[in-house]
Amino acid sequence: MAVELKDGVYWVGVVDWNIRKFHGHEYSTHRGTTYNAYLIIDEKIALVDTVWGPYSQQLIENIKKIIDIKKIDYVIANHAETDHSGGLPELMKIIPDATVVVSEKGNESIFKHYHEKWNFKVVKSGDSISLGKNNLVFVAAPMLHWPDSMFTYLTGKNILMSNDAFGMHYASSGRFNDEVDMIEVYQEAIKYYTNILTPFSDLVIRKIDEFKKLNIPVDIIAPSHGIIWRKDPLQIVDKYYEWATQKNDGSVVIIYDTMWNATGKMAKSISEGLEMEGVKFKLFNMAVHDRNDVLTEVFKSRGILIGSPTMNNGLLPTLKPILEDLKGLKFKNKVGAAFGSYGWSGENVKLIEENFEKAKIKKLQEGIKVKWQPTREELDKCVEFGRSFAKALRS
Repeated sequence: MAVELKDGVYWVGVVDWNIRKFHGHEYSTHRGTTYNAYLIIDEKIALVDTVWGPYSQQLIENIKKIIDIKKIDYVIANHAETDHSGGLPELMKIIPDATVVVSEKGNESIFKHYHEKWNFKVVKSGDSISLGKNNLVFVAAPMLHWPDSMFTYLTGKNILMSNDAFGMHYASSGRFNDEVDMIEVYQEAIKYYTNILTPFSDLVIRKIDEFKKLNIPVDIIAPSHGIIWRKDPLQIVDKYYEWATQKNDGSVVIIYDTMWNATGKMAKSISEGLEMEGVKFKLFNMAVHDRNDVLTEVFKSRGILIGSPTMNNGLLPTLKPILEDLKGLKFKNKVGAAFGSYGWSGENVKLIEENFEKAKIKKLQEGIKVKWQPTREELDKCVEFGRSFAKALRS
């Protein structure tokens, strides 16, 4: 059902309680998500963003409960990714003469997604469209998180519709931040930032600085996923600024997989060494843990210890995706070390250290490896390995 944000402004999106994988199964959504679309009724009528394609009819029905859908004058496509723009084809069949408003990059990306010659209007930062009493003002936000991304601001109502920025994958019965569990919201918000926006942290800082200089009043921040920020809405902006600086809590994340538990024993002994030195840590076996959740813990931490046995002259396959993520997400201010067991060739530590170098994670100390199952003496060395890592971390 539609929910009113302010007089004449409605949420007409969809809550998806059941989705558990996003971005082509690359992102875990344990708490579901929403596809937020916003209907603005003025002398002219505008729809800001749509929904994922399978929910197009639900979007259309939500709009029909409020207005005659054929009266829509403008459809603003802040971003081409299909979880936002997927409702366009079905919607535009009903309103073929409506104007589709896109950024300069969106002019290419929207067309190349749907290959339809809709009535496109290209806007850049600072451009506006009058709806009558209020205006839509557009702010380009390239790489937050696609080149075509932009924000739409509604004057008079002081609503910032920020697309992928300031959102999270979170399904709830309430639409607003004062109606939900904020602990859960922030857990999902930092996970969203970590896995999607971390590579663009410098751009996040610049865009927030730029936006604050405009001194525009913001009563509501309405992203494309998750809850809408109406109580102290700028709190999420402040959090983004903090996350973009990539400060850490000084903790360590131990990431490993194991075949016959030799590397698992090493991981446990290394964690004992960290504990002896009073360093907080978390231990993740990638055979059973969710990659996006682990990356969120890496984002918060200072140190990363990665362990694998050698298999086929390489690493266990479960570790390869997170090693790729460490490279692609471009975490800052991280240090690491490698460990693992082997039986024949023993390339594991070297390969992990090469991945650290590619991810610009500073190697804090030489790695440690054990042949076959570790002896008590070798496990004691692993304890000392953990202690020395902790001491180097503090220094």
